[in-house]
Amino acid sequence: MTPIRQRSKLTLLSIIALAITSSLCSMAIAASEESLQTATASYEIAAIERVFDGTVEAVHQATMSAQTGGRIAELNYDVDDFVEVGSVLVRFTDVEQRSALRQANAQLAEARARQTESEEEYRRAQELKQRGLGSQRDLDRALAARDSAIARVASAESAIETAQQQLDYTTVKAPYAGIVTKRFVERGETVAPGQPLMSGLSLEKLRVAVDLPQTVATEVRKNPQASVVTAEGRVAATDITLFPIADPVTNTFRVRLELPDGQFGLYPGMFVKAAFAIGEAERLLIPAQAVLRRSEVTAVYVVGEEGVRLRQVRTGQQFGEHIEILSGLADGEKVALDPVRAGMAAKVATG
Repeated sequence: MTPIRQRSKLTLLSIIALAITSSLCSMAIAASEESLQTATASYEIAAIERVFDGTVEAVHQATMSAQTGGRIAELNYDVDDFVEVGSVLVRFTDVEQRSALRQANAQLAEARARQTESEEEYRRAQELKQRGLGSQRDLDRALAARDSAIARVASAESAIETAQQQLDYTTVKAPYAGIVTKRFVERGETVAPGQPLMSGLSLEKLRVAVDLPQTVATEVRKNPQASVVTAEGRVAATDITLFPIADPVTNTFRVRLELPDGQFGLYPGMFVKAAFAIGEAERLLIPAQAVLRRSEVTAVYVVGEEGVRLRQVRTGQQFGEHIEILSGLADGEKVALDPVRAGMAAKVATG
């Protein structure tokens, strides 16, 4: 075989190999594009929202104060401690209160003995009067003595309730489960009635307070729907309370958004975004999972006749699992639901 024929044969084989390789690549690209799951951008009716800053508040928060005087014998919790409902926060010395309760019990026993005696005297006075051996005056005196003894028993029973209540006041219990936020006293300190002891709050029930402009407050009265944007997603308010009077300084209306039970990564005092629905409009929506964010770039992979192409878009609000597209995409265009696989397909197609 001559050198010229050998070179021609090699060139022909190279062309055939190149054609086969190109065909296989085209088939791989087509198969890769066909395997991508896509969604179609379309206009849908969605809420028109106004977003404002709000402050998280605890629905259950209180300061426990002393209801009786005494010296603090036990101080069982400190700031940032979690407390179960009914747990003993503070215990006072109770010598005086127990002594008062014993005295009240003794007075009740005496009053009941006098009541028994007065009732016997009254029965004897009745019998004597019926037999004509006693006067009406003696009967009236016995009746008055009996009624007075009954009244003294009732007074003694009330004194026991008061003494028991004073004894109960020496033990301060948590009204609900929560966290201690402040402690105002020390162990061994003597306190008087009304003196603050501890402050605490519960994280199980939270709400968000927002100040709304007059125009928005009017729309919220007509359509009370709102949600709070958290790191875990949107949380719909279970109840909305709009105050009827505007603040005379800021001319804003205070609104409280009650949240469902749970924490949602929120703590009292935090700032959050609260979204209020004030109407409806058509919006171009796509699944939020189709959006790719890299640094300051927001884009989607568009799947069309030209293959898979990365296109930068400008997004708006998110509505559940869908997000609004403000620019960069047209109605009816298809986007890849898996940006990672779409990026691989686009890379294969370009190189």
